[in-house]
Amino acid sequence: MHDGSSVDELAKQLKKELDRYSPGGKLPSSRALVERFRVSPVTVSRALGQLAAEGLVVTRPGAGVFRAEPQVSAGPAGDTSWQEVSLSADATAELVPRAVDASGVLATLAAPAPGVIEFNGGYLDPALQPERAMAAALARAGRRPGAWGRPPIDGLPELREWFARGIGGAITAAEVLITAGGQSGLTTALRALAPPGAPVLVESPTYPGMLAIARAAGLRPVPVPVDTDGVRPHLLEAAFRATGAKVFVCQPLFQNPTGAVLCAERRPEVLRIARAAGAFVIEDDFVRRLVHEDAGPLPRPLSSDDHDGVVVHVCSLTKATSPSFRVSALAARGPVLERLRAIQVVDHFFVPRPLQEAALELVGSPAWPRHLRAVSGELRVRRGALSLIHNRRCRRIERSSSRW
Repeated sequence: MHDGSSVDELAKQLKKELDRYSPGGKLPSSRALVERFRVSPVTVSRALGQLAAEGLVVTRPGAGVFRAEPQVSAGPAGDTSWQEVSLSADATAELVPRAVDASGVLATLAAPAPGVIEFNGGYLDPALQPERAMAAALARAGRRPGAWGRPPIDGLPELREWFARGIGGAITAAEVLITAGGQSGLTTALRALAPPGAPVLVESPTYPGMLAIARAAGLRPVPVPVDTDGVRPHLLEAAFRATGAKVFVCQPLFQNPTGAVLCAERRPEVLRIARAAGAFVIEDDFVRRLVHEDAGPLPRPLSSDDHDGVVVHVCSLTKATSPSFRVSALAARGPVLERLRAIQVVDHFFVPRPLQEAALELVGSPAWPRHLRAVSGELRVRRGALSLIHNRRCRRIERSSSRW
């Protein structure tokens, strides 16, 4: 047993007992702590690592763990109030202030309270994440020759090829860049395609992360309404005409938060309208690998129908694995690819090679299709259970209302 809660509990207990030891005093051995607290050696190691990270203990290989010397006071706190004036003055000179309300994004990243099931982040429940498969993939990746060296700037060729096959259409591995998660890919695409102060068309409603990265880049989000069949083409055309925007960000498959799927009749219309406006469509294909067992055939990515390089495609492994497995792809055709590559390199250099190697190991293993099938089935079951609970509550409310 070495889950996060047991590690935290042990770390708290050890903190309480630190006063028993003088600075430089040696703590009990790891073996003694394992026996006393009846936890695994991994739990003890991680708990001591927490204390070391906080500067409370010092680990000396071969000698043991010792209480750290008291930290010298850093002196009186400085006065940072000048920053308010400086930042406010900076914002007045900007066409679109870059001050960002990150509360919506932080809400999706905050750890839920015990017993709370969250629906706002779109990540798999911990019980559905392929922890064993990812751990095994990471272990195998770490043993690959050159796994800890610098990767190709665009990403490992084999991983780019895998993403290209999944996207389909005319996209090739040479037109794929590996990025660190979908949010990073969207940020790179927006910075590459729209200058600060420019309008960018977004679906309405959309999710907080989209608005946050647009505003952080100094862009002006302009809403375009969606209905049950996706974005409404005549309103999209009107928005391009009224704003002169050169970018439209959309989620054709299971749009967040409406769940709408861009219908077959509207797909060519969206591409035609964007092409006529000389604009790009950023396709956020974020959830393709998380479909319920009874969803039926899915429409292909919008980019697979694009022949003129209108679509910049973003897809990721994160939603189908773990929030920390941040491996994604940007795919584009034509001269825009070089601009995307330049922004990606300047901002991030590259995605760490061990993570790319682990992604290759994972998607190439028999565990990957098994995981996707298991998740697909379990999502259908959980949706059914949630629907049943919802219907029961609605009936109770109706009965209660009728009495009044």
